[in-house]
Amino acid sequence: MACAHRVVCVSPSLQERVSELGLAPAHKTVVLGSGSPNGVRQPGVTDPAVTASHRTTLGLREDTPVIGFVGRFTRDKGMAELMEAFRRVQEQLPSARLLLIGDYEPGDPVSPEVRDLIEQTPGVLRTGFVPDVYPYYPLMSLLALPTYREGFPTVALEASAFGLPLVTTDATGARDAVQDGVTGWRVPVGDADALADALTSALLGPADTRRRGEAGRRWVTENFDPTSVQQRWADYYAELLHWRELSERHRGKRWMDAVLAGAGLVVLGGPLLLLALLVRFKLGSPVLFKQVRPGLAGQPFTMYKFRTMTDERDADGELRPDAVRLTAFGRFLRSTSLDELPELWNVLIGDMSLVGPRPLLMSYLPLYNERQYRRHEVRPGITGWAQVNGRNALSWEEKFDHDLWYVDNHSLATDLKILAMTFQKVFQREGISAHGEVTMPRFTGSNSKP
Repeated sequence: MACAHRVVCVSPSLQERVSELGLAPAHKTVVLGSGSPNGVRQPGVTDPAVTASHRTTLGLREDTPVIGFVGRFTRDKGMAELMEAFRRVQEQLPSARLLLIGDYEPGDPVSPEVRDLIEQTPGVLRTGFVPDVYPYYPLMSLLALPTYREGFPTVALEASAFGLPLVTTDATGARDAVQDGVTGWRVPVGDADALADALTSALLGPADTRRRGEAGRRWVTENFDPTSVQQRWADYYAELLHWRELSERHRGKRWMDAVLAGAGLVVLGGPLLLLALLVRFKLGSPVLFKQVRPGLAGQPFTMYKFRTMTDERDADGELRPDAVRLTAFGRFLRSTSLDELPELWNVLIGDMSLVGPRPLLMSYLPLYNERQYRRHEVRPGITGWAQVNGRNALSWEEKFDHDLWYVDNHSLATDLKILAMTFQKVFQREGISAHGEVTMPRFTGSNSKP
């Protein structure tokens, strides 16, 4: 995952887990829609005659309360907890049945004791693996999924499509498949007592159970229709291809950036080291300021600059305002743009360009209108058309206008012109601050239409 530009997760909780484990930073992960890679086939294709045949074969009456389970008989599916919970359910509801659809697997096997319970407990019905589980869902009163972990459990969504409430755990992936108290019940992982209580409540409260089942049916229909899910994937692939095409168009510009940035890092190696020592002495550690910014196609990357502020805090431990923390040395670095020099590394590795719209904050992305978002059709730059035409003295709308002019008109000649103008502006120290601000006020959105 370290080499991936994006990681598509099939559920929100799996997205959180990927970030927690350090497999991929949060800004690289995405969940399409509500998750689920394929959506859920609707139950209208089920033949009632096939279901009736299964009911007869299993010896189930129409009014028999049935707890359903679909999956592998393995330890991590919570089979031990399910068998213990079913024993407790039968104490209050002897007519209850446990319908197990699936079979044992050698990977992560259940213990011999649990296997004996599965095969010898009265009221447990087994079908083995079946080619089509859909005709079995109408036999169930609810679905139990006491799993330890999931990506996104498809069987839970299938059961909900049939109007069955779900009793599952708060495990990663599983908790995304049920709205606790709305479409089913959610219990702690490995808690057989809580599982038994939820199953018993579901079987003894038919009105509440039907209400949750219907809520689940609506939720799945609205969020997991296969056509809608597949369209989201198609749209996502189209977006990725669009940005890739834009990147291919800029190949010549990319070569120029890499050559000039590499040469700049070699030539400026000594001055960069001296600046780093001065920053460490005057402002403390760390020497570099690192922040995630949106790059080409809005893709997040980590931008590097020399720090220009202290970490001075007030009596409550909160950082003091920028104007207080920005020292005279920091102002000098900003006014001369020396704080930007570490971005040559970003240019060398392809996150940035020498010339392009400045990378702003990730939090601004949802605030852009469609026109403003076009600034991400090129790589962000150390300098740009806006920077040589007013920089921070411009309003946000003026800055976006300049950025979009560059997107539509950039060329090798334009880039060389902007680089030459940049050196002139740096020596003149123009446009460093907006009126009344240390740099620029925060962007809060625009009322202008795309």
